[in-house]
Amino acid sequence: MPRRIAILGSTGSIGCQALDVVARSSAELSVAALSAAGSWESLVEQARRHGVRKVAIADADAAARASEAWTEGEVLAGPDGVVRLITECECDMVLNAIVGSAGLLPTVATLGEGIDLALANKESLVVGGELVTALAQATGAAVIPVDSEHSALHQLLGAERPGTVDRLILTASGGPFRGMRREDLEQVTTEQALAHPTWAMGGKITIDSATLMNKGLELIEAHHLFGTPYEQIDVVVHAQSIVHSLVQLCDGATLAHLGYPDMRMPISYALHHPERVDVPVRPLDLVEVGALTFEPVDEDTFSCVRIAREAARAGGTAPCTMNAANEVAVHAFLGERLRFLDIAAVIEETLELLPPQPVHSFEALGEADAEARRVAGELVAERAPA
Repeated sequence: MPRRIAILGSTGSIGCQALDVVARSSAELSVAALSAAGSWESLVEQARRHGVRKVAIADADAAARASEAWTEGEVLAGPDGVVRLITECECDMVLNAIVGSAGLLPTVATLGEGIDLALANKESLVVGGELVTALAQATGAAVIPVDSEHSALHQLLGAERPGTVDRLILTASGGPFRGMRREDLEQVTTEQALAHPTWAMGGKITIDSATLMNKGLELIEAHHLFGTPYEQIDVVVHAQSIVHSLVQLCDGATLAHLGYPDMRMPISYALHHPERVDVPVRPLDLVEVGALTFEPVDEDTFSCVRIAREAARAGGTAPCTMNAANEVAVHAFLGERLRFLDIAAVIEETLELLPPQPVHSFEALGEADAEARRVAGELVAERAPA
């Protein structure tokens, strides 16, 4: 029987590519259920194409419209509907490609049911941290990363014994503003920030790449996925996006995972794990590439990496606060209510105003998230361009 996959966030970039991977592996994989935030027309079209009979839509109004237009199956509404989808669809694996902290609750529901998780939602581990990893350990559910950097690390570390790894190195494309200084970014427009040189992603993720907050989130994610101390995780800028991550070992060797940037590879790896299957991507030609370059992150200009590392080391509610403030600030920038450089400023000020508190439950994280959004919203209003 094919492995049944529930794809959350199926109308986004990762979700659409996951559906392509599943369609090409129909003997091994099938679609069990789909969800979207609000794009109900696209979701219904996907459900019809893949023979799905149960979907969930987080936006209640969009769910109501989908129910009227699609009578071939069941539409579940709201965040609780996404959770019901996970628990009722009888799937073997959940691919969580929901954007932002909204992905945490579905991650918890998946792991709580003991269902294996293909994780493309960084925020689940940034916000949930130790609670999420402890839940996975308690139920025995596997967490297979889908982010290209963490997929690379997962593959590189598979054969290594404890104590042999000295350092994990995440690579960053540098985004659209690589090589620029702070003064060059004073008048950055939303259109410029959305023009990523390598990857095609949604708005929020693309802005995170432009500020390099995505690397701050990935640093925290790597810590929780692989149990590596923060002082042993580095980030380097690698414009070609050919080397996805590196691992330095105790004997002086450095292992690298290389390939042209194509998310179908890490998606396929996660959905088929521990097997590998053919993926229709171009094999890497290093002669054609010619040269691979690396440079340090300019944390004075792209301070989000530093902010994330400091929040991670502070622990408790700090990563949750940082993530919530970032989501508020990025949303404001996309709506042209905040300048580009003020994204980092709002995050840092929110962290200063809300010192970290211990985390003992997911409810405490929800409270911290709400408070951070309130404070960040006030800071955004104070900085709104005239």
